[in-house]
Amino acid sequence: MSAIYRYEITVPAAAIDENGHLNNVAYVQWMQDVAIAHANHTPCAQASSAIGCTWVVRAHRIKYLQSAFEGEAIAILTWIANIRKVRALRKYKFFRLSDGAVLATGETDWVFADAKTGRPKAMPAAVATAFEVVPDEAVPAKLTS
Repeated sequence: MSAIYRYEITVPAAAIDENGHLNNVAYVQWMQDVAIAHANHTPCAQASSAIGCTWVVRAHRIKYLQSAFEGEAIAILTWIANIRKVRALRKYKFFRLSDGAVLATGETDWVFADAKTGRPKAMPAAVATAFEVVPDEAVPAKLTS
């Protein structure tokens, strides 16, 4: 299993805004979608659920670099940049497949929480070790096939 997870999507017509390009809200939705897909690809989701816990987004940050348009294929890379007692910082990089251009970069601060109370809870080892922490210098600057 790779520490950097890759997710591909084609920009649908429904994600295009009144300016004719990918709506910024779609990036936020896709950040959540790819984070969940990555968690489900590891022991994290099952280990969290087994102890009655979940992940809650504390904050999103996105830097938009280029526009994307309907029908374009996009690859989204995501990885865990750091893990602390109750939090994990997940980063993202959006690439257009046709030319490899970086469309956006982002990060989400996730909090590990009790599913019933919503209160932060210390991560057990089974959850904290489900992901390999990836340093920024290990993240590809360019997309490889």
